[in-house]
Amino acid sequence: MINTVFRLVSPRRFEIAFEDIDLFSGNVIVRPTNLSICNADMRYYLGTRDAKVLAEKLPMALIHEGIGEIVFDPTNTFKSGDLVVMVPNMPTEEDEYIGENYLRSSKFCGSSMDGFLQEYVEISPKRLVLLPKEIDRNVAAFTEIVSVSVHAISRFDKIAHERRNVIGVWGDGNLGYITSLFLKYTFPNSKIVVFGTQREKLADFTFADETYLVHEIPEGFTMDHAFECVGGNGSPIAIEQIIGLIKPEGTISILGVSEYPVSVNTRMILEKGLRVFGSSRSGVDDFRKTVEMYKAHPEIIDYLGNLVFSVNTVRTTKDLKEAFERDTRKHFGKVIMKWEL
Repeated sequence: MINTVFRLVSPRRFEIAFEDIDLFSGNVIVRPTNLSICNADMRYYLGTRDAKVLAEKLPMALIHEGIGEIVFDPTNTFKSGDLVVMVPNMPTEEDEYIGENYLRSSKFCGSSMDGFLQEYVEISPKRLVLLPKEIDRNVAAFTEIVSVSVHAISRFDKIAHERRNVIGVWGDGNLGYITSLFLKYTFPNSKIVVFGTQREKLADFTFADETYLVHEIPEGFTMDHAFECVGGNGSPIAIEQIIGLIKPEGTISILGVSEYPVSVNTRMILEKGLRVFGSSRSGVDDFRKTVEMYKAHPEIIDYLGNLVFSVNTVRTTKDLKEAFERDTRKHFGKVIMKWEL
């Protein structure tokens, strides 16, 4: 079976390649239907990654957020036409202590192997999670980033002490929105307070108990725990502010990605006895938990729908490039590709 693969060969330049798919490999054949562009994809597309990294990884098919329909499943785990979310993390081993998303041997679509910019995706049935047929496909397309928040919250639940009266979230972007939303549904009795830099963005956090601009925090405010979802150049400022406002023995979850080392106030971490942990990516169990939350709380899909910035039908490489260029102009949310090849 011949497959069409769309690979980024250099910044802002895609090329088509053709490859054979082995129908007798034991893997499932999925036809992507809706794909979501991530900031990591854009760093490759725009060439903002280190030149050495680009030289090592390109050419490569991008995209690690996406859903599709089952075309062929030799294992009979799924039926033809089933809607599934594809898990981009590809472990090659198991470890009783280390999660699949932290094993250095694991591969990741759109980073260390080809992503989902393909006519068909050949994938293990263990890397697929069944979705409800009626789900909003444009929202389901970015289930991967949602699962990252769910993963971080699950780890927090195991690490943090039980006093969770107030939980702060720093970041008014996509990750901050998703994390604070799922915190509210996971810990409904906790007060979720969101901190950001743009009043217009914070206005969309209607599910949060309180929102504040980072330079207008009320005198005397404190919290039990916090999540940092800022990343980039804003990480040092956000982490410093969190350390200053959090109560002793609180837990700080770091999710924001920074390209450069971040200075941290270790003196106050020690004085307050804080727990600080990082989370990255997610595993298949996190995807399953995310889909279960979709089913248990359908209104979550409506809230996540606010993140859909645009939906772009892609039939050609020109359409593909236009979708990525649209992402460069967005101020908030996700650019979704309706994959019609």
